[in-house]
Amino acid sequence: MGLAYWTSGELETAYHTYFDGMANLQLAGNLSDVIGGSIALADIRIAQGRLRQAMHIYERGLQLAAEQSEPAMRGTADMWVGMSELCRESNNLPKALQHLMKSKEQGEHTGFPQNQYRSCVAMARIKEAQGDLDAALKLYAEAEQLYVSDFFPNVRPIAALKTRVWLKQGRLDDAFDWIREEGLSVDNSLSYLREFEHITMIRVLLVRYANGLADHRSFSEAREFLNRLLQAAEEGERMGSVIEILIVKAFADQLESGVSAGLVPLQRALSLAEPEGYVRVFVDEGPPIAALLEAALKKRIASHYVRRLLTAFGQTKPNVPVKQNISEQLSERELDVLRLLRTDMSGPDIAQELNVSLNTLRSHTKNIYGKLEVNNRRAAIRRAEELGLF
Repeated sequence: MGLAYWTSGELETAYHTYFDGMANLQLAGNLSDVIGGSIALADIRIAQGRLRQAMHIYERGLQLAAEQSEPAMRGTADMWVGMSELCRESNNLPKALQHLMKSKEQGEHTGFPQNQYRSCVAMARIKEAQGDLDAALKLYAEAEQLYVSDFFPNVRPIAALKTRVWLKQGRLDDAFDWIREEGLSVDNSLSYLREFEHITMIRVLLVRYANGLADHRSFSEAREFLNRLLQAAEEGERMGSVIEILIVKAFADQLESGVSAGLVPLQRALSLAEPEGYVRVFVDEGPPIAALLEAALKKRIASHYVRRLLTAFGQTKPNVPVKQNISEQLSERELDVLRLLRTDMSGPDIAQELNVSLNTLRSHTKNIYGKLEVNNRRAAIRRAEELGLF
């Protein structure tokens, strides 16, 4: 019954069903099964956004094994992997690595069949947090080979995790191909099992729009679907998803109406995330959310927490604004490209207009983004307008 509730997204009912079952198993002395059930309970709490309770569950499971004089009881290796994931989210990467090594040291016999797969995914996410995206993709590919289906719902498919890395690498064509291959669209019915994939799909669609690869109608449909996702996650009390959706919504609202609009969902995301110690869910978003966090700091929104997040970005204070003499830093050719980026012309059209190859245009565009401290076409146009470059 617990699995059925979990799969349907009724997480609180699933939690209590599992909890009651584990109490009976513990009375019967089936401690390895209790450990396995603890992993399920922690996964559910993570999906609910209750990271501190999840960490307590893992710690209690390890304590229970130690009390039985079996610190290497089967399932304890999985506990260390779960704790590693939580440390990564709090941005304690050294501790996250330490926990993964502890899991490996205990040996394969102390892990359930999914342990190697989960360890590989956990290491991939650490590499991603460290900025080593190629290593992360290799580990995700390895994890695909290690995946063993079990009773737990697979709510974070590897293909979606890889797609998120492709977005960071600017591989928008690969990301869009994934959407088509998985049959994803804004017309899909919503379900908990596909929630992570749907959030990933919206990320792809928004980045395509930000880079001038999609029209406003597609953008509006994506935002409408995002609102549906938010409502479903809120109704299911899946606050882990709610926090992420609000962050994505902040990016979307910023694209549509500017920084002030983006601050509204961001402020709510901050209020939900701060008590549980979330960090990477914001930092992994990169420059767009960093800019919003800087704006939030100026408005004194969750100031202490926002400073902590900006520090995790490698910033002990808000970014220094782009210098007003930026026009002197941009070459004549880059200024030409910037002016054409402001039009409705596509990338190939701009390249043809300037009589350069598409690769050369991409190089110019990358330089422009770097000098303006932005990461997409629309943000570049907005920053250039603010600086009076047009």
